[in-house]
Amino acid sequence: MIEVKDIVKSFDGNVVLNHVSTTLRDGEVNMIIGQSGSGKTVLMKSLIGLHSVDSGQILYDGRDIARMKEKEIRTLHREVGMLFQGSALFDSMSVMENVLFPMEMFSHQSQEEMQARAEFCLRRVEMPERVWHLMPSEISGGQQKRVAIARAIVLEPKYLFCDEPNSGLDPKTSLVIDALIQDITREYNICTIVNSHDMNSIMEIGDNIVFLKGGKKEWQGSRHEIMTSENEALNDFVFASDLFKKVKASATERGKG
Repeated sequence: MIEVKDIVKSFDGNVVLNHVSTTLRDGEVNMIIGQSGSGKTVLMKSLIGLHSVDSGQILYDGRDIARMKEKEIRTLHREVGMLFQGSALFDSMSVMENVLFPMEMFSHQSQEEMQARAEFCLRRVEMPERVWHLMPSEISGGQQKRVAIARAIVLEPKYLFCDEPNSGLDPKTSLVIDALIQDITREYNICTIVNSHDMNSIMEIGDNIVFLKGGKKEWQGSRHEIMTSENEALNDFVFASDLFKKVKASATERGKG
């Protein structure tokens, strides 16, 4: 669990995060949403420790990353998996080599143990053995995301950060990746944090949604609660399209019935 307590972050006197507090829970997909400039990217970078906050606390199961020294943050990062926007696989490494890389950097396991773990993770994300030797350029975008997820979980993280995991994917593949992230989160009881603007993802896997507006937490709830929310700013953001407006209206009518 990650507890965010009253954090403030500013750049050159401009307040980007304004006394934000929230709880991000284990075994759930915690989503950070909001318009461009709302502060969601700064919040995610602050959670990871890439930005230092001006005040407040960010507690990883009671450990305050905002008060840690650089060496302590590096140690904590061994418990963190990252799924980057665009997958960020190493072009010069094969699928298998990409997944092995974090273990070769941070693990003290034998080569046989690392190989076995990498194979397990690739099978878990349903990457067939016939593609393990291929380079990232030789597999599809959806397969690249699967490999990136395998790499992110290979060190058995307690916390998993996903930055726009469906960026560049078609709608069908996006649903598959969403389901995979949700399954892994629940299976291993990971505290997963997703930065996203994909409304389909929000409605499919948003167990705990934090909506930011103007650097403040405007609303927090589940994907089910979002359907009945009366928060005007949230509704304007989530139900901006005609399609989602109809979905919202239908849910409201059912609720009255």
